[in-house]
Amino acid sequence: MDFLTGGSKNTWQPMMGPDTTISSYWLNWRMLLCCVWILTAMGMASYLITKYEGPLHRKSRNRENDDGDDDDYGGVLYDDEVWMPCLKGIHPAWLMTYRIFAFFVLLILIILNAIVDGGGIFYYYTQWTFTLITIYFGIGSLLSIYGCYKYHYKGGGNRSEKLDEEQADITNLHNAAKFVSHADHNHPRQVAGFWGYIFQIIFQMEAGAVVLTDCVFWFIMVPFLAIKDYNLNFLIIIMHSINVVFLIGDTALNSLRFPWFRIAYFILWTCVFVVFQWIVHACIALWWPYPFLDISYPLSPLCYKIEAFSSIKMVP
Repeated sequence: MDFLTGGSKNTWQPMMGPDTTISSYWLNWRMLLCCVWILTAMGMASYLITKYEGPLHRKSRNRENDDGDDDDYGGVLYDDEVWMPCLKGIHPAWLMTYRIFAFFVLLILIILNAIVDGGGIFYYYTQWTFTLITIYFGIGSLLSIYGCYKYHYKGGGNRSEKLDEEQADITNLHNAAKFVSHADHNHPRQVAGFWGYIFQIIFQMEAGAVVLTDCVFWFIMVPFLAIKDYNLNFLIIIMHSINVVFLIGDTALNSLRFPWFRIAYFILWTCVFVVFQWIVHACIALWWPYPFLDISYPLSPLCYKIEAFSSIKMVP
């Protein structure tokens, strides 16, 4: 196990801070400001989801429009987009194989990480994100298997060529969803179901979370740990690199669109992690996985404000 855990005894060990189970730790002006920033971010994210999300937005449009043209907005997701590659010459089986391979590699790594370092790793945002991207590739593998079945047994080849031509034209238009709605009345595309929307939501949550975790690790934590002469083992390094590699590869292959309002799910994901940490530390005197989350830190309101509003500004 030395290859995975590193040979040096000087490894990262979180330090215990003040007692977080006493009321004075939470009942102060710093906690009040932190709550304001986090609740503001969650409120803005919830508003964007309610306003623009596909099924919710379509219901509100149905009450206003009776012309049946209720899918001409960026939030709609079609069934074939979750399993069809973006390039015409690539068979869906290649995307399916890629997702299955990525799923098993990520699953093995997260299990190995839990065995080597214990269950305490799941206090970290990195492991939350890594687990979520593993779930993403698991769901994606099942959807791709389903898509390959449809492609092979239900005449998907001819249909896919038509859709590929449409998608090539769509890239040259400003309003992609509106074009599809008007161009395909004679052969309406099937709107994705529950798991299709869950799949795209996780995709866009991961897009922000993976970038956040890897940037914080490589540009902030690695220089700090190097100064303190801490050892970075192989498992830590690979878990902060292979996730983004697999996600970029899937992004290059898949047909999923990226409506920017769904970055709100990433904001909610990050805020839920923070609230989870608050609840755990209010019940148990425990070390903080990230020092800037510690409410007793004098600049903690500023850190929470930066975290909340930097996420909000990612949404145009």
